[in-house]
Amino acid sequence: MSPADRSLSLLLPRWPGWAHLPREARDTLFQLGVIGWTVGPHLMRLPLWCAVMVPAILLWRMRLAVANQPLPNRWIVAAVLALAVGLTAWGEGTLLGKQAGVTMLVVLMSLKMLELRARRDALVVFFLGFFLVLTHFLYSQSLPMALATLGSVWGLLTALALAHMPVGRPAIREASTVALRTALWALPLMAVLFLLFPRFSPLWGVPQDAGGRTGLSGSLRMGGVASLANDDTIAMRVRFPDGRAPPPQALYFRGPVLSSFDGREWTRLPSALTPAFRSRTDLQLLGAPVRYEVTLEPSRMTLLPLLELTPDRTDAAPQIEGYVASLRPDLQWQLNLPVTDRVRFEAQAWPLHRHGPRTEAIGLHALTALPGGSNPRLLAWAQQFRGEDPRLVKADPRTLADALNHHIATAGYTYTLEPGAYGNDAADEFWLDRKLGFCEHFASTFVIIMRSWGVPARLVTGYQGTDAEPVDGWWIVRQSHAHAWAEYWQPGEGWIRADPTASVAPERIRRSQALQPQRGLVEQAMDRVSPQLLTQLKGVWERFDNQWNQWVLNYSRGKQFNLLQHLGFQSPSWADLSYVLAGLLSMAALAAAGWALWDRQRQDPWQRLQARVQRRLHELGVEVAMHEGPRRRAERVREQLGSAAEPLAELLEQLESARYGRHAATKLDPRWWSRFRQAAAQVQPAPAEAPTTAVHA
Repeated sequence: MSPADRSLSLLLPRWPGWAHLPREARDTLFQLGVIGWTVGPHLMRLPLWCAVMVPAILLWRMRLAVANQPLPNRWIVAAVLALAVGLTAWGEGTLLGKQAGVTMLVVLMSLKMLELRARRDALVVFFLGFFLVLTHFLYSQSLPMALATLGSVWGLLTALALAHMPVGRPAIREASTVALRTALWALPLMAVLFLLFPRFSPLWGVPQDAGGRTGLSGSLRMGGVASLANDDTIAMRVRFPDGRAPPPQALYFRGPVLSSFDGREWTRLPSALTPAFRSRTDLQLLGAPVRYEVTLEPSRMTLLPLLELTPDRTDAAPQIEGYVASLRPDLQWQLNLPVTDRVRFEAQAWPLHRHGPRTEAIGLHALTALPGGSNPRLLAWAQQFRGEDPRLVKADPRTLADALNHHIATAGYTYTLEPGAYGNDAADEFWLDRKLGFCEHFASTFVIIMRSWGVPARLVTGYQGTDAEPVDGWWIVRQSHAHAWAEYWQPGEGWIRADPTASVAPERIRRSQALQPQRGLVEQAMDRVSPQLLTQLKGVWERFDNQWNQWVLNYSRGKQFNLLQHLGFQSPSWADLSYVLAGLLSMAALAAAGWALWDRQRQDPWQRLQARVQRRLHELGVEVAMHEGPRRRAERVREQLGSAAEPLAELLEQLESARYGRHAATKLDPRWWSRFRQAAAQVQPAPAEAPTTAVHA
């Protein structure tokens, strides 16, 4: 054998086949598979050293099980543990906290498999495994993660059932059936705890600081929104309970309002100007309001992208448990905390409205400022464009905006996801040279030109439109619906929305038809087979995901109180919730105690059969003890009953093989007892021994 082959055989021992593995090795491999499944999602979040160490340890333990080799010395395990502790402290700066705790738990879980010598060690592994399952929800409470943890729980329960089947070689399928039956018995209790267990913070709504993203931010550079068109994840879901969804061109979800420009980047208005605007802001709501519900995905931002225009009236403002929402003077909704968990709320909006000061106000002049030396060619073009048309020289802002939108629609501009990278004077290059841009290119340049004409203007970001069809009554707003538009100030009216994208790509606004990124190879292949297949599959999954969000993740304290109201409580409180929960748990405990009392009278089927065999042999004159096994009893039958009882002895040996043999079954054949009785009936009882009489001289 060559050195290479010898090294390979050391790393990968010969696989004897699943059916030929000893039971201990088979059960160990199954348990390692369950642990690998449970640990797997964590490896993407843990440090690189941990993502390498843990699989290496599990593979090492797998090799030991297949090769039937002894476990490593405890000093080796202790050294690996000390190394893991040191790396965790070095990488995280502490051994406390969520990330460090999960890292150490994953390492301990894998190292404990190297100490799996006794049943006590196996129970520790099961305990760590169930605890590790819970840690997944510190990062994600999504439907895929819930399904993955169900698989982990089922596997751990199966391994636990195998550990409590010490005799023979019970099939894994049978142990998994026992685990499933146990889980089904626990479903009623789980449902009661889910419905009635008090939802105290921070036990519920654990911050998902490792997840959550948004296409919105407090700043914007050209190209920032275009990069989100490739992100098809869901930003929020919107439902209109009255069944009157506004048309797509009215679905503007207002996010950050960007008013300061340094030549390259737009940022929000400095807080120093906020009081002046607040004192002169005039809000006028027109027409009928639109009532809507929102399920907002985690974004880790302190803002709410709400439908324009959602005022801060008592009957319209969003009420979110655990958050304080306030309306800024620029009509952007602000939260006191980042949105680190999925939230659901209701609000009312007035698509028809007027807002902003009607006359000149302190602070408006700041919204005409432009940085010196930035985009000089664009500013020169703006002055030339206005000077060439006498109607625009003294025109009001509305006329100027209309003329600018007309130029965008007729000057050969292209709305595209791939405008390419722009330099420092991005507006110059976009407007005068390449004419390729996404929504933020058009909106940003629009604001710059309006400001160069002395018109107060600002940039607004958010989401525009939804998917074409609702899912279970919920309209889906994706990150790819992120949008940028402009607002300019008109004397006598206030702020007016202007969306230059509608001039170059009207279908984007009127029908919410966002540009589609280039599809991958798999998507292209599916399109060739069935153009609608991918869309249908996505719709089915999002329907299930929406149901999970609405019925499970959004089951809040308020819904608990609503449930108590349906049960007859007039003004439910925490005390009422505790009484109902305690009552139901007490009833469940009494029922379990009654079942345990009844089950106590039952015996193990094997013990019952042993007792019946003992009584039948006693009738035949063969005395055996309860602790003696079938093989020992067969020997006594041959000794005391002779060759006539050979069929009886053979049946006892069959019982021995069925119970303790290599292919032992955990359930005995019920016909065995009838055959045993028939064989016993054909045997004559052993003659009783005559009593001895003592003779005394």
